[in-house]
Amino acid sequence: MAVTATRSGPRSLGSAYIALAALMWSLAGILQRQLHLNLASQIAGRAAFAILAIFVFVAIAERGQVLLAFRAIGRPGLAIAALMAASSASFITALNDTSVANVLVIQALVPLVAALLGRVVGDPVRPRTWAAMGVAVAGFAVMAGAPTRPDLSGTVFSLITVLTFAATIVVARHKADVSMAPATCLSQVLVLLVFAPFAHVAEMGGANLGYLALLGIVQMGLGLVFLSLGARLIPAAEAALITQLENVLGPLWVWLAGIERPPAATVTGGVIVICAVVFQVAQGSGGRYGPREAQESCGVGVELRVRSDE
Repeated sequence: MAVTATRSGPRSLGSAYIALAALMWSLAGILQRQLHLNLASQIAGRAAFAILAIFVFVAIAERGQVLLAFRAIGRPGLAIAALMAASSASFITALNDTSVANVLVIQALVPLVAALLGRVVGDPVRPRTWAAMGVAVAGFAVMAGAPTRPDLSGTVFSLITVLTFAATIVVARHKADVSMAPATCLSQVLVLLVFAPFAHVAEMGGANLGYLALLGIVQMGLGLVFLSLGARLIPAAEAALITQLENVLGPLWVWLAGIERPPAATVTGGVIVICAVVFQVAQGSGGRYGPREAQESCGVGVELRVRSDE
């Protein structure tokens, strides 16, 4: 199985993949609200189902050559796995240590951090991307309103999430010749190994098991797969910006389900962020590529197989 970007719209395809990843991730809040488990059980249970989903994806994409796929990720793939594991675990931990508003304000720094890291490795950042990111940060500030001073642990884990997630996007973008799907699977193996000893397996039956399956297979698994596909096709700063839709759509699903009603500041800030993302995606789809980007996006495009001779 191979997914190949055409010459006409690799950036549009990449934006769509990242938007789908954000959509999947935005389901976390409404699903986790239904769980009655401790933190370790939530993280470990979600990771277990994510491993299953991504492993199946790798097996299909690699036509059964699973071992070869995992061996071929090399050091870049191992780096992706470690970064993704740290990001997913630290984000959930931060939400348990401080308010959602505080975490979202810090999360808004992801595009800026990704842009800075991207520039270090040669990714250009266009002026309209900087402008859109500035608008997005302002939107999240409005969403947060006037948050209370976050706890030290919540701030630390939020910053870890920002740094590791931004670095994941940059590494995936600049190692497009290596399939990142096996790396995402390995990341959840690492998470499971760390948190499984502290999980309460007896509590994971019944409805909890079903919601953990949705979190692992749909919210986490599909989200990471879409990220691994989309991050190859667009600059790191743009990818990080589009993922901010997760933090806008998440409260929307909870509100539509009648679980909680977001305040006016959240709605207003969400509209601002959506406008910034729509602007960036619309402008980015018509942007020109430099020589290096053109070389990466033409011909092979996005190849899920790691073997260059196929």
